[in-house]
Amino acid sequence: MPDTLPLLVVEDDDIVRMLMLDVLEELGYEVREAEDGETALALLRSEQQFALMLTDVGLPGIDGKELARQARELRPQLPIMFASGYGQSIDLPEGMHMISKPFGIDQLRDKMKAILG
Repeated sequence: MPDTLPLLVVEDDDIVRMLMLDVLEELGYEVREAEDGETALALLRSEQQFALMLTDVGLPGIDGKELARQARELRPQLPIMFASGYGQSIDLPEGMHMISKPFGIDQLRDKMKAILG
């Protein structure tokens, strides 16, 4: 059973973000969305709690790596998963994970289960 707290999905491409939201909701997760790092940070500064933040690496303005750094300052225990279509390797601190785009529903489901239990 998915965690009861919502997930925060940060993706600047509207179509990709909508697909991710649809897939995650189909998997049983409650989801909040942000189209950029500033919007995500505003949500992270609010009282809303999140089970995990799934962010694109290549965001305009505040990129995914900087967003993750600031998110960790606000919420040190928040699990973070990067989604990247560039196949780049990122040295990930503890509690941070990576999934490569494009990914399938099963791959996303399995990764979410591994992170959230």
